Amino acid sequence: MRTGARFGISVAAVTVLVISGTGTGVGKTVVTAAVAALAADDGRSVAVLKPAQTGVVAGEPGDLADVRRLAGDVTTCELRRYPDPLSPEAAARRSGLPEVTPADVAAAASRLHEDHELVLVEGAGGLLVRFDASGGTLADAAWALGAPVLVVAEAGLGTLNATALTAEVATRRGLDVLGVVIGAWPSDPDLAARSNTADLPVAAAAPLLGALPEGLASASRQEFLDEARRGLAPWLGGTFDPDRFTRAVAAAGR
Repeated sequence: MRTGARFGISVAAVTVLVISGTGTGVGKTVVTAAVAALAADDGRSVAVLKPAQTGVVAGEPGDLADVRRLAGDVTTCELRRYPDPLSPEAAARRSGLPEVTPADVAAAASRLHEDHELVLVEGAGGLLVRFDASGGTLADAAWALGAPVLVVAEAGLGTLNATALTAEVATRRGLDVLGVVIGAWPSDPDLAARSNTADLPVAAAAPLLGALPEGLASASRQEFLDEARRGLAPWLGGTFDPDRFTRAVAAAGR
């Protein structure tokens, strides 16, 4: 069954959602925390799964620390942690630590789903970043779970190609793309960013489901919740209107 937002089903009907970036540093963790915060505020029990955290050593705060700080009372689970800032497969090989596989991810998400109404799986980098030496990826984990994918994209130049590639790979692998969210909308958007608001849904072949302001990771919990509600569409529990946002951005650039 198709489960994407363009088919009229909200995240309230989704039990496991995979959140993938078009690359690194696009705002996946902030978007994950925002979806988690809205779902939790709506009374749903939420778990966030990070299959592989790279570039962070034991004892240091990773992405899930940010999720807990921003989203509040949600369960978090990290399967593997590697000190080198590389792909999970390369980081595991370099460190000699065990790999994480798509089967590990699917099993962990399924266990979390037994006690939580919504499980969010946050990837590392893009959809095809390798988890293990066999070439397993987040896309494989999403397929094993039968979970839709939310794509987090950049605002500016180059994002359309990266978004289109991500969405095409997902579709070819039998995955449903729920929509695309701009992970860090700039306070002073340039021409490319303003133009991309209309073109991103075309590139993703899925709706624009939000645009979160840059710097949101430093907000207080209440400020974060308020911005998450403004910045995410009703499908994700917020009030963001993509058509209104696109029109406003275009008008501001004239």
